[in-house]
Amino acid sequence: MFAVVAGGGKAGRSLSRMLMERGYEVVLIEMDRNRYRRLNEELEHAVLMGDATEIYIMERAGVERADVVVAVTGDDEDNVIICQVAKERFGVDKAIARVNNPENQEVFDALGIGPTVCSTTALLSLIEHQMPVHKLVRLLDLKQENLEIVEVLLEDGSTLDGKRVDEASMPGGVLLISILRDSKAMIPSGPTVLKAGDHVLAILEPGKEEELARLFQQD
Repeated sequence: MFAVVAGGGKAGRSLSRMLMERGYEVVLIEMDRNRYRRLNEELEHAVLMGDATEIYIMERAGVERADVVVAVTGDDEDNVIICQVAKERFGVDKAIARVNNPENQEVFDALGIGPTVCSTTALLSLIEHQMPVHKLVRLLDLKQENLEIVEVLLEDGSTLDGKRVDEASMPGGVLLISILRDSKAMIPSGPTVLKAGDHVLAILEPGKEEELARLFQQD
């Protein structure tokens, strides 16, 4: 696999090093001269100095044969441009972008840039996941598949408490995939009985969250 990584900050540097350790071919693009010098020595000359939003720099990086382009600069606008150029100008199928400001996620979505990674959103999901009580937490967006994975708490008094999975009437487009009970995870099957306090993972179509949350709340 050949990866072009744009942005030599902590994320780009670590990602490039890990990909190289796994035997992948990598070109890291960095526009800051001092950072470029340090990275070029550390990553054995796999670094190209320049602005990854410039077409000629992408050409020098060999992006036309890249399997994936990863834009992890500190500027969301640059990350959008890099992914658009990679896909539309050079025909790269897979372009992954870092979203620095969660408020810009809608822009990435509207322009069809994805998959995306946002550390702030990921941290928020992790915090909510670790809280002793939470209603519904979005864990993973699968935008290309138009699906998402959520975790929902089965409250005491819900109509689902004590029901078998095959007796539980789930909304259309919702599938239960895991149950965490007493710190142990299980894959639910038809005879599995749901119990209050269960943390249930479900894969569902976007827009089904509120309907699912209501089903797991007190009646």
